[in-house]
Amino acid sequence: MLTVPEAAKRTRKNPETIRRWIRDRKLKATRIGTQYLVDEAELEALLGTSEVLPAPAEWDQTTTGEPMPNWVAVIRQQRSEH
Repeated sequence: MLTVPEAAKRTRKNPETIRRWIRDRKLKATRIGTQYLVDEAELEALLGTSEVLPAPAEWDQTTTGEPMPNWVAVIRQQRSEH
């Protein structure tokens, strides 16, 4: 579970953006006292659907015919390991 400032730092967004997502019910959060806690999986699910733009169909395969890796997921994984 992440606080709003922690979620903002992780996503490189303003904390008010995270609060707006919670108010608009785009992001599920649990309220404890005056503070919201965001589940990391919910945050990742929201970012996974909103930040990735569709690529042209010819980019679905490498030049050797193999499926193209999900580079966004690869970079996110590498960043989370630090």
